Amino acid sequence: MPIIKQRMTAAVEGDFCVFVIGMRVNSWWRVHKWWPVVLAMPRMIKELKAAPESGFLGSEQAFGNPTIMIQYWRSFEQLDAYAKNPSQAHLPAWKAFNRAVAGNGSVGIWHETYLVRAGEYESIYNNMPPFGLGKATKAVPIAAKYDSARDRVEARVE
Repeated sequence: MPIIKQRMTAAVEGDFCVFVIGMRVNSWWRVHKWWPVVLAMPRMIKELKAAPESGFLGSEQAFGNPTIMIQYWRSFEQLDAYAKNPSQAHLPAWKAFNRAVAGNGSVGIWHETYLVRAGEYESIYNNMPPFGLGKATKAVPIAAKYDSARDRVEARVE
């Protein structure tokens, strides 16, 4: 992706949801326990990208231990509906995780959910390819009068 050589910020219309999810391998030698967990998320992301009506806006991932993914959703309700739908990839994967590893400690998983009201966020991307919230929604140039994080937050709250 090309580098955008100017200061940009995300421009999101309305409320949205940020979902941070990750996994940690606690027992590397138990590959048969953690490998299915590793493979589950790419299937879910592929499914979500193919269904814009799901409310999934986009994601970013950092690999390590723990591996962390940030997802952007139009609403918590849409995230929750996806998570509970038995005909989509998440619920079967969640049930399989609980049967195989939930109680043995070989793989840790976690998530955090943040509900963001319209205008109550701030972002900056400088000399970056499209990334994060700006990639998942829309990135726009930052006007000089909104140079600082405080300026951008206060402008959105007005």
